[in-house]
Parts: sequence; structure tokens; C-alpha cells
Amino acid sequence: MALQNDIICWWSGGITSAVACKVALDLYGIDRCLFIMIDTRNEDEDTYRFKKDCEAWYGKNIEVIDNFGERYNNIQDVWRKYVSLNVAHGAVCSSELKRIAREKWQRENEYTHQVFGFEFDKKEFNRANGMKLNHAKSKPIFPLMMLGYDKEDCINLVRVEGIKPPRAYGWGFNNNNCLGTGCVQGGIGYWQKMAIDFPLKFDTMANMEHELTDLKGHPVTMLKDQSNKAKKAQKVHKYANLVFLKEHPEYPELKCLKDMKARVVLPLMECNGFCGVNELDVKNDTVNELNFEGAIL
Repeated sequence: MALQNDIICWWSGGITSAVACKVALDLYGIDRCLFIMIDTRNEDEDTYRFKKDCEAWYGKNIEVIDNFGERYNNIQDVWRKYVSLNVAHGAVCSSELKRIAREKWQRENEYTHQVFGFEFDKKEFNRANGMKLNHAKSKPIFPLMMLGYDKEDCINLVRVEGIKPPRAYGWGFNNNNCLGTGCVQGGIGYWQKMAIDFPLKFDTMANMEHELTDLKGHPVTMLKDQSNKAKKAQKVHKYANLVFLKEHPEYPELKCLKDMKARVVLPLMECNGFCGVNELDVKNDTVNELNFEGAIL
């Protein structure tokens, strides 16, 4: 009997996962591929248009799962539960809303492989190696690496098919993650762009940092200052390197985003249910400027 739905293709809403799903379909056939999206309920509305276009391209629906219910109704509930945005494992929202949902699905179902849209790039090679070594039960495969496709190749391929890529790329972002609020792992350049392009979303996340700070009793931020001056100041003030989106009235001595030099929007990994498992990665500039608190989920 032919196998069915045993190749699990994780569709994240980003361009690379979309093309990885199509490559898997071409390799294994439509009957063997099961396409799944883990919904954070925090995606840009255009992601759902892109989902429909991809379903037409694949000739098969993309199933949707999530980790909402008794514990959370929205992404803000996650941040408030942990009184945090990032922890040692990565973004609390990605871990709670994506990774746990994916791992639950993995425990409850049988499969031959899981498909991830890691592109042909050095940082992604390390990430793939870390996944295969430390998360062997996921049985991961990486079709884009096999074919040598990077993000630009994927965008061009989708356009050739007559499909409009997610509008986030046209806006100048390097991923399509969580644009409902903005991505907590976006980095300084990303949030400088959010302040200009989406000031209301920027203000909402600045207010969230302040709310969590007040709840926790010490600064809770997404970003940190990597300068030598800030590191030296930490010897006197534990939180001296933290950067608020907007100045907090209780911590006027700390920097906020307007105090930072202008940056370009740096590349991010796609948020696909494996946040914080990049054990073999050399940390890039984006990761280095994020404020990862010491708490463990």
C-alpha cells in the first residue's frame, strides 16, 4: 500500500518554507505530502492570501494547527504569563505558540520526514546540523539546501509561477513573521523601520515592554546595546546595556531606540517551530543585539 501524508511540510508563511513545500511535493508526490501551518494569530493579513495562492499552486490544502485554548487567547497572553519577551531558548511566543504545537503534533502522529525551509546559506547549514544532531526524532529534511536555493531564488521562483510573494518582502523586511505586532527577535534595524512604517504597532510594543517591566520590577526589553561603552557600564549598572523601544520614566538612564545609530534591517530566520535550537550557530549581529533573559521555559 502506498504511503500517504507521511512527508510533513511545515508552511510558515515565509517564502522559503513555501518553496520547500513545493519541492517536497515534486519529490514525493501530492499524496505523501501533508502541509501544515502553525498559526500564531499574529500574522500579517496578506499571509493568508499567500496561503490560498500556495494551496492553488500545490493542489492541496494547508492544514492549520495552533496552541491556543485554555492557556492563551493571543500572543500577548504569552508575554504576560512569562513577564518576558525573549528567554535563553529564544522568543517565548515562538516556543509557546509554535514549537510546542509542532512537538505535540510530532508525538501524536507518524511520519517519515518533516520538511523545513532552511535556505542555502552558511548560517542555515549550522542550524540544519544542529537540528539533525540534537532533534533527530523530527527526521528533518531540507529541500532548498539540496537544490541550492536561497531566499532570492525562492522569491523569483514564486513570481515565475504568477504568485505574488508576501508583501512584507516588498516593504523591505527579510521575513514574514508576526507582523501583527512586529517580531520580538527583529533587532535594532527592524524596529527602527517599524517605528517609521508602523508607528501604532511600534507604540503598542513599546507599551508592552513598559507593562512587563512594571510587572517584573526590572527592565524587560527586546534589544540591547552591544557597544563597548554599554558593556563597561554594566559593571556598575546590571541593566545598562538594555534598550527600550521608548524611554521608560522609571529608567531614564537607559537608552531607547532613538538613541541608537540607524541600522539596516538584517536577515532573520523563519519562525517555524524550532526557535532557539541553533546550538551550532555562530551568533549573527541580529541575535547578538537581542536581550535574551536568563529564564528557561
